[in-house]
Amino acid sequence: MQAVILVGGEGTRLRPLTSNLPKPVVPLVDRPFIAYMLEWLGRHGVDDVIMSCGFLATKLRETLGDGSGYGMRLRFVEEPEPRGTAGALKYAEELLAERFLMLNGDVLTDMDLTAQIAQHEATGAVGTLALVPVPDPSAYGLVRTAADNAVEGFLEKPSAEEIDTNLISAGAYVLERSVVDLIAPDRNVSIEREIWPQLVGHGLYAFPHEAYWLDIGTPRTYLKASSDILEGFVQTAGVRRIGAGCTIAEDAHVGSTVVLGEGVTVGAGARIERSVLLAGCVVGDHCEVEDSILAAGVRLGAGTTISDGAVLGEGVRVGAGNALSHGIRVFPGTALDDGAIKF
Repeated sequence: MQAVILVGGEGTRLRPLTSNLPKPVVPLVDRPFIAYMLEWLGRHGVDDVIMSCGFLATKLRETLGDGSGYGMRLRFVEEPEPRGTAGALKYAEELLAERFLMLNGDVLTDMDLTAQIAQHEATGAVGTLALVPVPDPSAYGLVRTAADNAVEGFLEKPSAEEIDTNLISAGAYVLERSVVDLIAPDRNVSIEREIWPQLVGHGLYAFPHEAYWLDIGTPRTYLKASSDILEGFVQTAGVRRIGAGCTIAEDAHVGSTVVLGEGVTVGAGARIERSVLLAGCVVGDHCEVEDSILAAGVRLGAGTTISDGAVLGEGVRVGAGNALSHGIRVFPGTALDDGAIKF
């Protein structure tokens, strides 16, 4: 089975984590984020993956290689400019099989793709959209379906009185190659807004499914994904939350949902909870880090507090006695003097 994964976005909502790295290779617990998707696809018989790339595509190629490490073939297609979700698919047209999966590369999930493909075949569908329930669908587009799961229509960003379902598109589609013929070449085209409406009543079906599903687009959801993986809420291969070569002081506290990358140092009396510290971070004595993300090589001076959704970019240096919170974002290479910020 073949899959096309859309990974062309710049990951702006995750900056500064994505300032120097494409989002798919940002570490999530102990591996690149996209590795979870490749492992999930492999469990459902996918052995041929096309990565539709854009931003920092070279780093993506360097990290993933030819796919042999995942038991599949990986090929990379780099858009000359952003072409939207359908335009990206059209650009990869020459490589597409007669039936394939199309996937949003921002999602962590363990949906049953095998069952989705089986339903697609049984209904003779042209396209089958996976749907998942969410607690608050108001921020998403709703998909309305008939009793036989045929798609009847779409509603973008509904008001409270318009919400009559909690099912949203999960960004996982089984498609016949004929769908690509509907996409105009060489321009930006949205598959959600321009292609799906053409297929309503013409072989477009939904696959409602209860499964773990999380769009990892913000620091908050990145931290939630890390925690959910460690707590086993999503099906993944085994992970290691404390990387090789870490040094943790005897009286330091590292919570059960903390991730430490390789070579992290945690000083005496330091306390870390519900946070991710990537490779080579140094946490000084008596620091506190809570609900925050430290990119690779961040150094914290003694007595510094990082909390409440703060995100520090690669190589940031924070002097002693600082306090950074309230979702502050510090971009790569920044240096803060002792006591420079109490926020």
